[in-house]
Amino acid sequence: MKKILLFTVASFVVFASFAQQQIGNGDMEQWANNDEPDNWNSFLTAAGTWSGFAGDQCESSTDVRPGTSGTKSCRIFAAQVLTAVANGNVTLGRINMGSTTPSNSANHNFSVTSDPNFSETLTDAPDSIVFWAKFTPNGGAWNARMKATIHDSYDYTDPETGASASHIVATAVKNFPTTNGSWKRFSIPFDYSGPASVSEYILITFATNETPGVGAANDEVLIDDVELIYNPEVTIGELSNDGIIVSMNNNSNTIVVDASFELNGIYNIYNTHGQSVQVGDVSKNISFDQVPGVYFVHINEINRTYKFEIIKN
Repeated sequence: MKKILLFTVASFVVFASFAQQQIGNGDMEQWANNDEPDNWNSFLTAAGTWSGFAGDQCESSTDVRPGTSGTKSCRIFAAQVLTAVANGNVTLGRINMGSTTPSNSANHNFSVTSDPNFSETLTDAPDSIVFWAKFTPNGGAWNARMKATIHDSYDYTDPETGASASHIVATAVKNFPTTNGSWKRFSIPFDYSGPASVSEYILITFATNETPGVGAANDEVLIDDVELIYNPEVTIGELSNDGIIVSMNNNSNTIVVDASFELNGIYNIYNTHGQSVQVGDVSKNISFDQVPGVYFVHINEINRTYKFEIIKN
């Protein structure tokens, strides 16, 4: 699937106070056709000896996670191919179909760093990755899988082949069981164990099973709102601006405003789509019980606007 430009959390809200990289079309809203979400790839754009036999195991769905303003998610599903199960698979890189044996190392996903259609640049250092998923296995008790790997300029492969393991900067992995017919939000921290240290690309893969070739036809995973989370270095969820500190207390669902001078203005809170979700008079404690995600708090005083980012867990 053709690429869209990598965007930042400030690209849709030009007034945001700073920018950090996000995944292009992480909300799965953009589809040039119904076969693969923009910026993501599945079997129809696979490489390898057996790519000519690839089936369509990815499509858009109108089943979306609760609380979203979006209208689409990504659906991947398993299929029976001869005597083997082909797991549903969608990735920021490219799928290589090199063998008819699912567990063979010739079958893998990989970043093609020379081709923006099959790679995703990332030079920032996110603390975690968040996504929503609905996993419905077809009669079994197996796990679906998400794996995100930040790596250097090497054409990293998942699972690792050759020298790939030596080019890893950080990983975040989640194998998850059935979500029992409901959407579930997952938050997985990145492990920056290396051994590489220079972040240049990220490869993310979702699959209907943690083990290649395991599962059953029609195993299904719906994916929505993939997001990278950056915790500020001061205190988690807390930023300072001209003597004002704004922090998110997730235990009490309260935004705490601490200022060295009296504030008499109004606040406006925006989501990552640039939509205003809450407005009111500024106070030291602002009740805020929205769905989890990144939000931008604007405090408007006479002739001045102060801008902050918070993280609602």
